[in-house]
Amino acid sequence: MESKEVLVILGSTNSSTGELSDISRSRLDYAANLYSSGKLVLCTGGWGKHFNTSKEPHAYYSKNYLLAKGIPESAFLEFALSSHTVDDALETKPILSKLEKPKITIITSDFHLKRVQLIFGEILNDFSFKCIGASTDFLEPEKRAMLLAHEQETIGKIIQNGLRF
Repeated sequence: MESKEVLVILGSTNSSTGELSDISRSRLDYAANLYSSGKLVLCTGGWGKHFNTSKEPHAYYSKNYLLAKGIPESAFLEFALSSHTVDDALETKPILSKLEKPKITIITSDFHLKRVQLIFGEILNDFSFKCIGASTDFLEPEKRAMLLAHEQETIGKIIQNGLRF
């Protein structure tokens, strides 16, 4: 059996009415550009006070966005209903484990890339995957600097705690 290519799109924020943030849309647009017939798509994101307080899980809004971009319903795997990056990895693992040697591409944001590589490298250590960071050049310099500082602090804590999940 030929191994399937899987695009894993990590969630970001959306409004209480389900409107996706610029960061979410940049990740989804990147995935839509990478998609071709035969690939599978796994959307992550459930609920959380810091990113989604709407009725539906974040992955629902992501999927609908990608459907509108022309990706067929048949390409989607079940949702990984996560609430943060560690959850993304933990919740995607059993879904990916159902596939025979999947070729995995994890799509996040450029500022979030190192964190994702560390976390997914620890949790998906039985899988081969690559991570891609969608550009966030559209963000205001102050917001971008704040996000980068937060990521560096988080990465430091993860390393300091020995990647225990």
